[in-house]
Amino acid sequence: MINSSVTNNDVNRGYSTEPLSPWTYFGLTLLFYLPIIGLVFLIIYSFDNTNINRRNFARSYFCLFMLSVFLGIILSVIGTTTGLFTMMMQRLAM
Repeated sequence: MINSSVTNNDVNRGYSTEPLSPWTYFGLTLLFYLPIIGLVFLIIYSFDNTNINRRNFARSYFCLFMLSVFLGIILSVIGTTTGLFTMMMQRLAM
């Protein structure tokens, strides 16, 4: 039996549950790659209620973006710390 209560609740809230085509996903991915404009659209689509599938895709892409930023910061700190430590050890060895 299909669980129609989720669909009925989404329709009652005004969400569109129409599936997105693969070309739409491709276009959204290209849009989100743009430096500033992509981030603005990513935030807008994350809170948009017109299509629940687009909203969920934007939210998942935003989570991936934040994970990448967090990993980049951690790797930068590790690299900087390692470089400074190596430089200090080379100066002490002289």
